[in-house]
Formats: sequence, C-alpha cells, structure tokens
Amino acid sequence: MDLFDKLPDRPSPLGEFTSEGYGYYTYPKLEGPLGPEMKFNGDDVIVWSINDYLGVGSNEEVKEYDAEIAQDYSLSSPMGARLMTGNSSEHEKLEEELADFVHKNDAFLLNYGYQGIMSVIHALVDRKDYLIYDELSHACIVDGKQLAMAEKYVFQHNDIESFEKQLERAHRNKRDDSAVLVVTEGAFGMTGDLGILEEMIALKEKYPFRLLVDDAHGVGTMGEDGSGTGTHLGCHDGIDLYFGTFAKAFALIGAFVATDDERVVEFLKANVRSQIFAKSVPMPIVKSARKRLEMIRNNPQWREKLWENTNMLREGLRDIGYNVLPAECPVTPVLTKGSTDLCQLIMRKLREEHGVFVSGVTYPVVPKGTVLIRLIPTAAHTEEHIEQTLKGFDAIKDVVFAEAKKMEQKMTA
Repeated sequence: MDLFDKLPDRPSPLGEFTSEGYGYYTYPKLEGPLGPEMKFNGDDVIVWSINDYLGVGSNEEVKEYDAEIAQDYSLSSPMGARLMTGNSSEHEKLEEELADFVHKNDAFLLNYGYQGIMSVIHALVDRKDYLIYDELSHACIVDGKQLAMAEKYVFQHNDIESFEKQLERAHRNKRDDSAVLVVTEGAFGMTGDLGILEEMIALKEKYPFRLLVDDAHGVGTMGEDGSGTGTHLGCHDGIDLYFGTFAKAFALIGAFVATDDERVVEFLKANVRSQIFAKSVPMPIVKSARKRLEMIRNNPQWREKLWENTNMLREGLRDIGYNVLPAECPVTPVLTKGSTDLCQLIMRKLREEHGVFVSGVTYPVVPKGTVLIRLIPTAAHTEEHIEQTLKGFDAIKDVVFAEAKKMEQKMTA
C-alpha cells in the first residue's frame, strides 16, 4: 500500500478540530502587535492563550532593543553549529547568566525547548539504564522517551506511591552498570499543578537516581526570584538537571539545561545531536535573551502583577460558579462536564459575542465527557481586561452549566 494513501485513514488525536476547525479552533490567526489585546478574524479580542507571562514580548524597551541588535548582527550570524563555527562569547555569557539565575554551576544553551529536552533525554541514557516519567508529561518528554534506548517505566500523575513502586522495580532489575533517570515537570502546563518534587527527592537516599525537571512554565514565574518551581518548593538543590525554555516567560525561542555537575554539560556538548548537527542560535536571539533575562531579574514587580492578575481572575470565575482547578502556577484551568460541541460553543461565544479569546481542549487531552478551558494570565493584562472577561463568562454560564448537567446525567445513567 502506498504510504500517502494510508494517511487519510490515520486520524490525528485532534481529529475534527484539525479537519473542520482549521483557522478557528486550530491554527487561528492572532494578528497585530503581541499583547493582551490582538485581532482575531478582524475583531479586537482580549487574549488568554499566550504564555507571555511577564509581558516581556510587548515591552517597548525589549522591542526597541530587538530592532537594534537585528540591525547590528542580522539573523544569519553566526553560521554553522556551535561545535564548528557557531560559537561566540555572547553564547557563553548567556549560559553563565542562565546558570547563575537558576542557582546552578553550569548551563548549556539549546535551540528549542521541545527539540532540546528530547535530545537531552536521548543523550543521557543508554540501553542499560532506566527512564521513569510522570504519565502526564508533556509531549516533548514522551517523544524523548520514545527516542531513548533505556527501559521505560511510567508512574501515575503526582502519585508518590506509584513513583516509589517504579523506582523499586527499576532498582530490583538494574545491573551494576545501570543508572536511573527520572523526568517530571516543575509546573504542569495544562492543569497548573506542580510536580511533587520534594517527595520525589526524599526517595533518593533509598533508591539513588538523577532527577531532570522540565520547568518550562516555572522559570521566570515561580520562586521569589523567578528561578523556578524548585526554588518555590524549597528543594531546588535536589534537582540534578534543570530544564528551562525561553518560549514562555522570556517570550522568545530557545532553551537551556542547567546542572551543578560540570561533567554533565561537557557530556551534553559532545552528545546532544540536535545541537551538534544544527545551526547555532542566531546572535540577535542570544543577545535578546540576555536582555530579557536582565529585565526579568531587575523587575520583580512583573511577577507580583502576574500573580495579582491570576488571583483576581480565579476568584472572579469561582464567584460566578465555575470550577477552577486548584492550580499552583499561573495557568488557570476551568473544568466542566461537556462534549466537544460545548467546548467549541464556549470558544465561539466568548470570541464572537464578548471579544474574549480563550482556548479549550476535550478528549483525548482530558477524560471523555470533560471540557477544559485554559486561561493564561499575564502581567500585561489589566483590571479592565479581567472584568470584561468575567462578564463574558457570566453571560454564557447558563448554557455551560445546563450542558454540563446534561452530560453528568448521561454519564451516570
């Protein structure tokens, strides 16, 4: 059978969202300058779907700096992979500053977050090793797991008993030259809950392992200095490999992995294939990352405003009657019973009737009969943005709650 002939009958998990909702539910075009107010289908909307947590992407000083350095260097420089001709003192300074920011001794710059953590996992473990990961890990960790040659075990989400069971299983089966790598997230981007890092780290004495934490949503937003979820929880020293991305709080492209053991960075420099065989991060992005990091460190009021907006939004939604999950990072998930049709209806009514752009997911991302609307507050949102959004949610609540009741009755019948 021809490969291409098979593709129409091999549906995506996104299913009808992709085929029937292209340009609206999937691949929507948010246009105009990046910020909490943008254009969608020609209309002004308040946007709650962009991870620019600290408002860095719409900051005028950042935008002016980006324009200047693009003029100075162009996006072409440097050419080649860092291993060959693409390294520079700017790249190395950024790594030093990132390591200092997240309280680690050394860091390694990566081109992309998704690709980067896949390659790091792939490089670290071999076929004699064991890889243990949380069942709700992001797709990039799942894909990294697929690449890795190690034996893989999965534990139930944030379940310490399930985690210990898999640790015990790995140690029971491992050889003298086997090692154990555990991968989880600092802040889970869909539900907003934090990884159980303290409890996991406490098991290191009983079952030695190394811990890699993907803190894409925590770096810049969590901890009193923005250095991440480990700092927030008071267990940062127990994280052996700290992974952060620029795609959220930095509003940029790129990522890094940081550690206290310099042997690890030396190993990764020689073994992370997506860096060895790929063009170096362009100079304007490197310099912009340094600028953004400096501003994040020097403006703690941005984090304060982010959390102020987060709490105001959550309290308002709960007052209206919505089920807001008890998220511990700024991600604000609203959960209700309902079908794919209800998910689409919520998005459509809020966007078209109330000028509020939200994104939602249904099965298989969440259990069948469930709708999750995920809102991303930022420091750039204003009280007026929040008030208008709450008015929109209030206006559609009768429809949402009625549909939720129907679904609940159907599921219990």
